[in-house]
Amino acid sequence: MSESAPPAEEQAPSIQKIQELLGAKDDTSRFVGLALLKSVLDNTPELRNDEETIVSLWESIPAKFLDRLIKTGSKQKSSDTRRKDSNDMLDLAVSVLHTFAVLLPETAKKSPKLMDRIPQLVACLLHCSDETTRLTLETLVSLVSQPDGAHAFTAVEDLSPLTEIAPSQPLALDVLLYAWLNAMTAALDKDSLRSKIGATIGSLVASFKGTDAVTLLSFLASLLPRLEPEAVPSDPKWLPSISKFIRDLVVSRPTAAGRAAFTNLSAALLEIYPFQAPQLLFAEQDTATATSSSSNPFSYLLINLMLVDIRATLPTLLEQLNSPTYPATSHRLTSAYNTLSHFTGYLLRSMDSPSTTSDLPWTISPDLLLHLRKSISETLSLTTEYLRDRWDAAVAGAMGLHPDARAGSVSATTTTTSTSTSAATTTTTTHPALAWDSTSTSLLAANDPLILAAVRALALWIREDDNELLRKEASGLADMLVELYQRSQTAAKQSGEGEVEGKGRLDFRRAVLVAFEGVVAERKGREAVLGEGGWEVLGGGLVGVLEGLGKDAEGGVEEEEEAARGVEIVRVLLQIAEEETPGTREAWMDLVTKVAAWDVPEATQAPPVVLEFQVAVLQLVTTLLVKANPGMRKRYGHSTSAVLGVANRLRGRVKGDKALADELEDVVGTLAALR
Repeated sequence: MSESAPPAEEQAPSIQKIQELLGAKDDTSRFVGLALLKSVLDNTPELRNDEETIVSLWESIPAKFLDRLIKTGSKQKSSDTRRKDSNDMLDLAVSVLHTFAVLLPETAKKSPKLMDRIPQLVACLLHCSDETTRLTLETLVSLVSQPDGAHAFTAVEDLSPLTEIAPSQPLALDVLLYAWLNAMTAALDKDSLRSKIGATIGSLVASFKGTDAVTLLSFLASLLPRLEPEAVPSDPKWLPSISKFIRDLVVSRPTAAGRAAFTNLSAALLEIYPFQAPQLLFAEQDTATATSSSSNPFSYLLINLMLVDIRATLPTLLEQLNSPTYPATSHRLTSAYNTLSHFTGYLLRSMDSPSTTSDLPWTISPDLLLHLRKSISETLSLTTEYLRDRWDAAVAGAMGLHPDARAGSVSATTTTTSTSTSAATTTTTTHPALAWDSTSTSLLAANDPLILAAVRALALWIREDDNELLRKEASGLADMLVELYQRSQTAAKQSGEGEVEGKGRLDFRRAVLVAFEGVVAERKGREAVLGEGGWEVLGGGLVGVLEGLGKDAEGGVEEEEEAARGVEIVRVLLQIAEEETPGTREAWMDLVTKVAAWDVPEATQAPPVVLEFQVAVLQLVTTLLVKANPGMRKRYGHSTSAVLGVANRLRGRVKGDKALADELEDVVGTLAALR
């Protein structure tokens, strides 16, 4: 105790002396006091942990004095001596602010005395030494990570010091990222924020010209998907320049960081700017895009690089599930799959559009397209293997293991996956667990965005490409697809809304329905879906949509989305019903009974997609009745009459749509003939 007392006794006078100097009237004494303060804080660890003393010292520093030091240090001086003195002032002021931004308790950090220094810190960046620039940026990151600091930052009109140093100081981009994301949580004018973000990104684009822009692309890939829709710049002028950065990076043998940057940003742009981005990324802008290193179209190079990345990464991805690198790897592959989905959609729209239309220019030659088709099929074949392995590991333990067996087996060997050893090794047993998954709830199989993106890409391709082998391979995922749909459906019911995403689970329903359209085109696929209870799951969902329509007086977008999903369900079930031999199964007639009991809403008007869904349901039920054997059809005579009554009540609502009216007339005529 006697050995530790002297330093504490010596420290008290030092603090008192520092506070006296800081409270002096002349700036010279204040400067000396500030220098002593910085020295004491740097060399006295026990003082740095004394929050009360730290707050007292911070309150002793005159705010205006700090501003004068920064402002004076930021001015250009003619003589070397005066320049050195001003630099010393700036370095000391920034260093002190950096120290207190770290040491002050959270409540004191929110004080205006600290937040009001943000404009000065931004303005001084072009006049700092490299070390002081780093400290300034770190201080800004700390301050703008709080809503008050973000609000103060967005009020700064001139951000050019930040944008100019961004190519050499990536931390400047972090300042912008945290400031804008935190600003959205405050009660700010979203229009003003959107304008500020758009203009600043435009300045960044200009600053990064002549560079590979990897850090800029990574920054945008992180920022844009996280912005609220109201804060996203609409149709910005810098989009073509960003696409040029991506194009230059793709053809320049990019590093791993470069591949991640252009992959993640491509997916983000395609999602946020669905009309502009596809043409910028998939259509050739001019002949200059055919570089000296390759004469292939850019879209071919872009998709091919992503396909190669997927094929190279998937074989070892499962063993990385609980490694620190998995989130970044998973995010990159998710972006690659999403880009592939958008590319497939663009390809289909291009082929469907008239040859005279220039809205969707297509430049990939037939031979390259065939090569790309083969590459996509190989990649998606590997994807089905990965999905099978991942799902088996997570919930099944063995392919096709019945859910009841899974539950019993898993409960008998309930364990927790260890992240420090092999994934098959548990912390409570020495034998392999039956099933294992990510230790992170957000990355469990049913919550992992990679699984959704992979299923979506696979689904779209097998629906549109007549690849019998790939469809058969995808049919091996029938149990996974049915269960994912059922989980999403359950989550939607529990939330009381049509949407699932954002409530702890991803919504797989639309992706699964698209996949089923491709899978049930093959006999093996139909058998697999039916064997896993697919008809019961989809049929129940169909009835739920039918009964839910019209209950909400306002209807709106959610009702239309539900109706659109219902149309997709009908499309799948209709394929199965039409191909079933020798005819309709007895269990399927339950759907006829439920539709016959449907209480048609009183509303005389409905959105077109709702009417399309209602007519589609009647077409499905009519097909079931037509394909039923005579004895079964006779037993359901009353239901047939009831369905006919439903059809007649809908006839007046579809008069304005000739195609729907004709389809409904066919239904009415067929049902009348069956009675």
